[in-house]
Amino acid sequence: MAETPTPDVSYLLDHTSHVLRTRMTAAMAEIGLTPRMHCVLTHALGEERTQIQLAEIGGMDKTTMVVTVDALEKAGYALRRPSSTDRRARIIAVTPEGAELAARSQQIADSVHAAVLDALPEDERAVFVRALTRLTQGHLATPAEAHGVRRARQ
Repeated sequence: MAETPTPDVSYLLDHTSHVLRTRMTAAMAEIGLTPRMHCVLTHALGEERTQIQLAEIGGMDKTTMVVTVDALEKAGYALRRPSSTDRRARIIAVTPEGAELAARSQQIADSVHAAVLDALPEDERAVFVRALTRLTQGHLATPAEAHGVRRARQ
């Protein structure tokens, strides 16, 4: 009797992650944002965070973060300003227009995520989320050091 092969978990996670990113990107594009711009806006709201902190949250390198904030500034959704606690540090402040757009983009993100969960039978949704959460907080919480592998979003 042939042994059942181990499922290709890498493919399953990579493929679903890629498709989810493309759907999120398309949905955010409808309001003129990228997922990175959404990430910066929503995480800069309500708390002073530096570009470096926001880059770490969004899994962005320095260059990508600068380009993202530049685009948000040009559109009038965010601005760089000195921190209220450390004048040497610059934080990203969300403008009132940016806050409105962040609320809209969060609704879009929630809708995209809800569609994923709705594609599963109701009795599997909580199990799916619990399993992914357990992996991200446990066995797959810390990436291995490997040359040529990009850092994932935290």
